[in-house]
Amino acid sequence: MRGLGSPVVNTAQPPTPSAAPVRGSAPAAAPANTRGRVITASMVGTTIEFFDFYAYATAASLVFPALFFPTQTPANQLLSSFAVFGVAFVARPLGSLIFGHYGDRVGRKTTLVASLLVMGIATFLIGVLPTASTPGFTVLAPTLLVLLRFCQGIGLGGEWSGAALLATENAPPGKRALYGTFPQLGAPIGFILSNLLFVVLSVQLTEDQFMSWGWRLPFLLSAALVIVGLWVRLKLMESPAFQKVIDEERVAAVPIARVFRTAWRPLVLATIAMVATYVLFYLMTAFLMVVGTTAADEATARAAAEASGTTFDAAGFAPGLGFDRPQFLTMLIIGVVFFGLFTLVSGPLADRLGRRKLLLAVTAGIGVFGLLIEPMVQAGTVGAMATLIVGFTLMGLTFGPMAAYLPEMFAADVRYTGSAVSYNMASVIGAAPAPYAMIALWQLLDGPLWLVGGYLSLAAIITGVALLIGKETREVDYLA
Repeated sequence: MRGLGSPVVNTAQPPTPSAAPVRGSAPAAAPANTRGRVITASMVGTTIEFFDFYAYATAASLVFPALFFPTQTPANQLLSSFAVFGVAFVARPLGSLIFGHYGDRVGRKTTLVASLLVMGIATFLIGVLPTASTPGFTVLAPTLLVLLRFCQGIGLGGEWSGAALLATENAPPGKRALYGTFPQLGAPIGFILSNLLFVVLSVQLTEDQFMSWGWRLPFLLSAALVIVGLWVRLKLMESPAFQKVIDEERVAAVPIARVFRTAWRPLVLATIAMVATYVLFYLMTAFLMVVGTTAADEATARAAAEASGTTFDAAGFAPGLGFDRPQFLTMLIIGVVFFGLFTLVSGPLADRLGRRKLLLAVTAGIGVFGLLIEPMVQAGTVGAMATLIVGFTLMGLTFGPMAAYLPEMFAADVRYTGSAVSYNMASVIGAAPAPYAMIALWQLLDGPLWLVGGYLSLAAIITGVALLIGKETREVDYLA
């Protein structure tokens, strides 16, 4: 039986010893990757990458403002922290060019190992970085944080596309979207692991312990996850699609030049198609973490600042939802469970309905959700939880099919570069400015989230236009 029940994903038979490769003929197949190896290597790698990434996102909301920007006002501390958060998104397109080049030149396996190492080393070093209060590091600490954050972005810039290609290029016929959901599951799994760890640390440690050294543990523990990921990936064989490119002597000397020459239109459409997904995700995670854990009124915020010995900035204060940190992190984790479940659901739906039709429907839902965020999130604990569940459900349904939809827009000889560049250019447009812009819009209205919701709805409109212009990719020849 084909599909998930098949013990071997790449079932092509190797050629006889006398068979010489002929241009245009069937390629010599690489040794088979088993189903379990494909799923594990694609999912474990992105789990590690997103664990590292979310550890930074959580710390950017809870810890880094005070530790790395202590001389600024509280409002500017938060804005500076999220500005550094955005540095990785500027680096990601560069990472996509670097790793995309080698992914289309030397193969998927080697490139995936390299991207994981870059991300993992940078994350570990953040865990041992002195803070700005360390003598001699007042300026150097935030500078090094920016540099390491840039390196995180370089690594992540090459990671997603390689994992998506690993899964989909080894998928059975008619199952590409389903197999593509496995690397996408790394996002919710990494988020849950990272934030569960932060919840445990917040409960078990005092505030002083957490601010002093507890925040470092997620970054340091990532080293163990990286070792596991490397062990799995080093056992991989090259994908049949890239092997065919090699056998037919179609390897591009400069893949990015070939992309711009032969596939610039899909590159633009694929980039814009991801914008709403990015905006929704960082609204649901980084931004709502700030709003959810900010005091609901000025008096409470002032009392908390006095208790912690910090200066209260009334001019920069915007009322939030007033949840304590462990409670809201727990609510986020519950919401992310729906993210994971509906990521899995999206695969069979996209294989049955088509990628474009499903994504159009979900994008319309995201636009409507943007208009409803303010009344929902202000309806007490139940309303806030409902906001998280609905938002993360939409996130799963829009994120899941992307691992099939974006790579399917490009031929095998430039697939790594094309999908990586479009995915990461979308991060520059959609993700990099989103947390910063949302904080500013929230503060502009002094608490209400109408403008933040409008920002999301606008992103959905932009993405919807790209999806309408684009074509269905479900039936494309993935070996071409």
